[in-house]
Amino acid sequence: MPFREINAKMIEATVVPGQKMYSQRGAMLAHRGEVSFTPNVQGGQGGLMSMIGRRVANEATPLMTVEGSGTVMFGHGGHHIQVINLAGDTLYVEADRLLAFDGTLQQGTMFMGSQGGVMGMVRGQVTGQGLFTTTLKGHGAVAVMAHGGVIELPITPGREVHVDPQAYVAHHGDVRNKLSTALGWRDMVGRGSGEAFQLELSGSGAVYVQASEEKL
Repeated sequence: MPFREINAKMIEATVVPGQKMYSQRGAMLAHRGEVSFTPNVQGGQGGLMSMIGRRVANEATPLMTVEGSGTVMFGHGGHHIQVINLAGDTLYVEADRLLAFDGTLQQGTMFMGSQGGVMGMVRGQVTGQGLFTTTLKGHGAVAVMAHGGVIELPITPGREVHVDPQAYVAHHGDVRNKLSTALGWRDMVGRGSGEAFQLELSGSGAVYVQASEEKL
């Protein structure tokens, strides 16, 4: 189910019979046709056990199911929107950044320690994102929200990318991520550059970086 970008802060989705999509509750701006919006008590896909897992992981943002025949415009809070098309790989993104996604995508959660070990967990605490993150896997489109626009940076073997943890939005592909530190004596006495912690991503894929260090 493709998304059409109307401008930097609004997208339009085509809804067809027999297919469903999910969006953050209250994100519908306008629609045409016979389209229904139903609160999704399971917070997305995967059934009851998956819902419990996401709630335990604090990755259960309120969603609604969108079905019918027509077109729907989405936007939320004036945030910038980035559409990411997945071709069988996995997107890693915080649940509260999800605006809408195809119902064909498989939703789950991932323990941060499984990518980056202990530093992966530390990263979750440093960025305020917690110990888990949401995953979406398969073929389909995802619309994520960010502050101030987004740039996509490719990650290739041998050329890792370093990102300010607060500016990180999402990543996809076969990517390892860990928190790296550059603490020196200046940081210890409060005269550092302000870049003591950086997120290092390596492997093959892409990372999305917003033009702000502000969380949603």
